[in-house]
This record gives sequence, structure tokens and C-alpha cells, in this order.
Amino acid sequence: MTQRLRSRPQFQAVMAGAPVAKTPHFALHRAALDAHVEGKPLFPVADAWLGVLLPKRWARRAVTRNAIRRQIYEAARHLPVALPHAAWVVRLRSEFSRKQFVSATSDALKRAVRLELEQLLSRVQLPRPAVPVETRDVG
Repeated sequence: MTQRLRSRPQFQAVMAGAPVAKTPHFALHRAALDAHVEGKPLFPVADAWLGVLLPKRWARRAVTRNAIRRQIYEAARHLPVALPHAAWVVRLRSEFSRKQFVSATSDALKRAVRLELEQLLSRVQLPRPAVPVETRDVG
């Protein structure tokens, strides 16, 4: 299960580093879970933590931001292998063309966002699933 980033210090800790992956519209930031504020851990549960940063500058309408936010959480939830235990922030870094995607909730926009998110998340160094080793009878 993925935890969600909630507080400003959590977002600041993750955003302090350079992005680990980029696509034309998104950037992915990562931070270790060992950050502390006032002696308390920022990330009390050893799990994958995910946050979304969608500036109004790049998505003016709330309906657009909400649609993109839902796509981000769903894309992370449907990864073939869970995100590694770390804190992650997906940041929108440029606007989706309002001329190309007139409706904020169009299927075309959702498909474009999902495709780009899958590309972004595939660039993360995910642990590979264990492959069973075939055993042979030596006879």
C-alpha cells in the first residue's frame, strides 16, 4: 500500500533534490525515508510515499488538476511492481495544450496523461520480480 504525502515539510524534503526522471510534462522526485523534523520522522511508516504537485500555472482549471491527480495515483497503483520504499513526488512541469485538449476531462487527455505517466514511472529503477529458477533432475 502506498502512503500519501500530506504535509509541507514532507513535500519540501522530497523536492529538495533534483528530479530522478522526466517526461515532457512531468518530473519525478525521490527522497529517502530517513528525514526528521524536530526529532520526529517525516515518514513514520517504512513504505512508498507518493505526493502530487500540480501548479495552477500549468493547469489552470481545478477539474483538470483533479483529473491529472487521479491519473497519477491510479498509474502508481497499477504498476506491475510496487514503488520502492522511498518518498516520491510527481510534479507537473508544463501545460497540456488547451487547444489540443479542449475538455479538461476528455478521454484523449486522460489517455495522454496516463501514457506519459507510465513512461515516467517506467524510468524508475524498480526491483525486478523474482523469476523462479528451473531445477533439473540430474540422473
